[in-house]
Amino acid sequence: MFLRQLSYLVAIDRFRHFSRAAEHCGVSQPALSSAVRQLEHELGVTIVRRRQRVMGFTPEGERVLAWARQSLSALDGLRQEAKFAHEIAGGSLSVAVMPPTQQLAPLLVESLRATIPALHISLTVAANRDILQGLAEQRIDLGVIYLDQLPETGALEIRKLYDERLVLVGAAGVALPGKSRCSWAQAATLPLCLLDRSMRSRQIIDAAFEKAGVTPDVPFESNALELLHTELRAGRLASILPISALPAATGSDAFQFRHLEQTAEAAVGLARLRTPIESALMERCWRIASRLSFEGVFAL
Repeated sequence: MFLRQLSYLVAIDRFRHFSRAAEHCGVSQPALSSAVRQLEHELGVTIVRRRQRVMGFTPEGERVLAWARQSLSALDGLRQEAKFAHEIAGGSLSVAVMPPTQQLAPLLVESLRATIPALHISLTVAANRDILQGLAEQRIDLGVIYLDQLPETGALEIRKLYDERLVLVGAAGVALPGKSRCSWAQAATLPLCLLDRSMRSRQIIDAAFEKAGVTPDVPFESNALELLHTELRAGRLASILPISALPAATGSDAFQFRHLEQTAEAAVGLARLRTPIESALMERCWRIASRLSFEGVFAL
């Protein structure tokens, strides 16, 4: 059995005429007919009902045709994979994530490298506005951003990953208000360490405090999530963070959480710049990354 025989069957089904199918395949009609008869002899079934014109396929032939389509599709996929592997040799990708989302970066990187082991990834942590600028200037290939700040030009293609939820968090020894929930006014009574005002996450928090009519006590702020985690572990300050940015408990570390009433939510997603011509590498990376979903993953 040869692949060309399978392609002949697909052509016959398409044109329902031996001569037209042969012309489409670039062979003579006798050659096409002979190849089909040879396949029928090899399989021991009649595939095509023959008259002066093709009248259709036998029931057995329909099953062979379905198998032929599947085999040719698989071959086409194999060719694309081979072409892709050739084109991405030594490829690199620039990815940027916001500080509140940096803990999901390893999941994104792992998903990409599981399919493209030779991929070189440059990963940076930056503010939302800087990622948007980097995408526009084509210094960044993929960015994890807040979707409420997209430019109105439609220059970006986006895929939503999850809705960010904010919680009050403190070490075991910190007296947090409420049992499982608290208000923004109650959270404002605690000394807090927060991401700095350049971060969109902080801007969302400030807007929530302003809406509640209170001013929070913020003796420490930083653009580095790790420094906030250090303050939390020391038990000196509480914080308000997205669930995705909470510190992982290690050893004797223990944290307590409070869901904030009327919690502000913001959609977080993946973004890339729309371009008229796209490389095979970028197309594959986008396809892999945009299949990810973190809905339900970041929950308490």
